[in-house]
Amino acid sequence: MTDPWQDPALPAAVRAADLLARMTPQEKIAQLYSVWPGSNETPGGDMAPHQHALSEDLDLAELLPHGLGQLTRPFGTAPVEPAEGAARLAKFQEHIRAANRFRLPAVAHEECLTGLTAWQATIFPTPLAWGASFDPALVKEMASSIGVTMRSVGIHQGLAPVLDVVRDARWGRTEESIGEDPYLVATIGTAYVQGLESAGVVATLKHFAAYSASRGARNHAPVSIGPRELADVILPPFEMALREGGARSVMAAYNDVDGLPAHAHRGLLSQLLRGQWKFTGTVVADYFAVSLLESAHGLADSPAGAAALALAAGVDVELPAVRCYGSGPLDEDLVDRAALRVLTQKCELGLLDPDWESPAAEGTVDFDPPHMREIARQLAEESVVLLANGDGALPLAPEVRRIAVLGPLADDPAAMLGCYTFPRHVLLDHPDVPMGVAVPTLLDALRAELPDAEFGEDPAAADVCVVAVGDRSGLFGRGTSGEGCDAADLELPEGQGELVDKALAAGTPVVLVVFSGRPYALGRWADRAAAVVQAFFPGQDGAAAVAGILSGRVNPSGRLPVSVPRDPAGQPYTYLAPPLGQISGASNLDPTPLFPFGHGLSYTSYAWQAPTVDDAAFATDGETTLRLTVRNTGERAGTEVVQLYLHDPVGKVARPVARLIGYARVPLEAGASAEVHFTVPADLAAYTGPDGDRIVEPGALELRLGVSSAEGDVRYAVPVTLTGPERVTGPGRRMRCEVRVK
Repeated sequence: MTDPWQDPALPAAVRAADLLARMTPQEKIAQLYSVWPGSNETPGGDMAPHQHALSEDLDLAELLPHGLGQLTRPFGTAPVEPAEGAARLAKFQEHIRAANRFRLPAVAHEECLTGLTAWQATIFPTPLAWGASFDPALVKEMASSIGVTMRSVGIHQGLAPVLDVVRDARWGRTEESIGEDPYLVATIGTAYVQGLESAGVVATLKHFAAYSASRGARNHAPVSIGPRELADVILPPFEMALREGGARSVMAAYNDVDGLPAHAHRGLLSQLLRGQWKFTGTVVADYFAVSLLESAHGLADSPAGAAALALAAGVDVELPAVRCYGSGPLDEDLVDRAALRVLTQKCELGLLDPDWESPAAEGTVDFDPPHMREIARQLAEESVVLLANGDGALPLAPEVRRIAVLGPLADDPAAMLGCYTFPRHVLLDHPDVPMGVAVPTLLDALRAELPDAEFGEDPAAADVCVVAVGDRSGLFGRGTSGEGCDAADLELPEGQGELVDKALAAGTPVVLVVFSGRPYALGRWADRAAAVVQAFFPGQDGAAAVAGILSGRVNPSGRLPVSVPRDPAGQPYTYLAPPLGQISGASNLDPTPLFPFGHGLSYTSYAWQAPTVDDAAFATDGETTLRLTVRNTGERAGTEVVQLYLHDPVGKVARPVARLIGYARVPLEAGASAEVHFTVPADLAAYTGPDGDRIVEPGALELRLGVSSAEGDVRYAVPVTLTGPERVTGPGRRMRCEVRVK
C-alpha cells in the first residue's frame, strides 16, 4: 500500500506533513541545507562572497544517507557541455536518491538573471535593460523561455529576479536591478516571475530587503533607512511579485537594516512576509550569509549559533552549504516548520512522486535555440536609449562612408555582458575556454550593418567618430560594475573621459556610445557630442541592436530606468525626491539629472491629444480612467512610451514631487494613432503616513502624462480629487494601473 506522502492525489501540504512525521531529526535538518560540488576547486576568484574561505570538504557518503535539501549550481560552477551537464545532474540525483531511505532527490537551483548561467546558453540583456524596455510582456516571454530550458535539464529553482530598487547608482549591483522606480521594478519584475513560474521553475525574489540602500553604495554595507522609505520604495516590488507573480521563494539579503541583519530579522522574514503578506513558500539564504551572522555581523559566536538565529527568524534553507544548519542540534519545532515548507515545495515540484526521474538528455541539448536568440535580439533593440541627437546626427546619413571607431569597448564583447552572464561570472577563470555563444563586438556589428563603409581609428580622417566607453563587469573588484564592484563616483571609469575629450578635440562629429551597468555623469560632453546612446549590458545581440540604431534600421524606443547625472555632485540622487531633495537655494549642489528617469528619443515624432478623464472626482476606495490618443506624426514606424505620474501637492509627510504609477508602450506605423486607457485606482495614491499606516487621503491630486519624470516633459496635467474619508489600505490593496492600448 502506498504511503500518503507518495500519493499524487493528495494535497501537497498533507503529503509533506505525512513524510515529515516519518523522518528522524537529522533527516529533517538535511532538507534545510545544500551542497555545492566543486565550489572549493574553482580556479581564480570567488563567485560568491568568501566562497573559498567557507567552502567545505564534505563526506557525501556520510551526509547523503540523511537526504539533501538543495543542490547548488550544477551548470553554473564550471563550463560543461549542456548534454553532459544534464546527464551528470541526473546521475547525481540518482546517487542522492539511492543514498536515502525515502529516495528523495534534491532541489537543483541555478542563477538565471540574464538567462541560464551555463556555458553555451543564450545571454539576454541585463535587468537594467529590461527596465529600459518598459516592456513587461517581452520580459515575461524571455523568462518563460529561460524556465523551459531550465526545467528540461532538471533545474527546479532559479535565483532571480533581483527586485532591489536602485537608491545609489554607485552600487555595483545596479546592473542587476531593474531601475530606480518601485512601480517599474514591480511590474517588470513580476512579469519575469510570471514567466519563470509558468515553466514550473521556482522564482526566487532577491534580495529581501533594502540591499540596494547601503551606506556609500558599498556591497554588504549597513542600511540606515526609515520605515517609510522601506515601506513605500523598497518593499512594493516584492509584494507585487508575490501576490500577482506567484513567486514561491524569497532570498534574504546580506545587509543589516538599522543594525539587524536580514538573515536574523524576524520582523521582515516572519511578521511581514508570512504574517502580513501570507507567503507560504520557502525563504533561502544568500550564499554563505548564515555564516556571515557569525563572521561579519557579530551576532553569533559559532556556526550553530548563527543557524539558530537564522532559523528562528524564518530562513528555511541555508545556501549554498551545510556549514551552519548541519553543525549541531537545532530547535525541533523550528526545524519542523522549515522542513515542512521545503517538503511541501518539493511535493509541488513532483519530487515526492514515486515515478519521479531527473530529465536525462538524449542527443544534443541546445541552450541557445533560435527562438531565444530572437527574444534576446528584440529585447536588446527595445532597451537601447537614444539620449541626445544634436542636429539629427543619427541615423547616420547615407553619405557617411568613413567611420572611426574608438574606445576600450569598441571591439570587446565584454561591453555586452553583465556580471551574471556565464562568460563574466565563470569563464574569466577559464581563459582557454571559448565563450560558448556568439557575442559580436560593436565594431563587428557596424561592419555587418554598414558593409560599404570604411572603418579606422583616426577621427581626423573620418566623417564621423563612434566612441564606445563604459564598463566591463566582474565580481568582487574584478570589474568596474557588478557584485562587489562599487564605484567611488559616477565619472566614467579608468580615465575614459580623457579619451572622449581627445576624440572631440579632433573636430569630427562624435557619437558617444555608453555600454555600462550603471549611469555615468555625461554632462562634460553632452553639448559637444553629436549624439549620445546608452546601452545597459544589452546581451549577445546588443552590438547589432546599437549598430541598427546608428544606421537607422532600428528606431530607438528605450527609456531610462535610472537618471543620468550631469556631474557626480549631489549624488546619490533618484527622481523620487520631495522638493527639498531637488535643486533648492538651501544647497550649492544641483542634483538635477542631465537626462531624467523615463527619457529617451525617437527617429519619429508623436502628437498627444488632450486627455479625458471619466471621473474627475472619485472616492478614496474608487477608481477613474484616463484616456489619451497618441498619433505618429512622423514618416516612419516607431514606439512611443506614455508615462503616467502622480503628483500629490499636499500630504501628511513629505512626498516625492512625482512618481510613476503607469506606463504604456504604443507601437505605431507612420500616420497611425492609438487610444491609451489608464485605469487608476485610488490605492495608487496611498503612502505611509505619520503613524505607519498606508493611507489614502481625500484631496486634490494631479495625474501627469509625460515623456519622462521631469516636470518640463509633462505633456498634460489632469487635476482630480479624491473624495470621502481617509482610508487605511489593507493587504489586498490594488497595486497596478491597468492599461489598454486600442
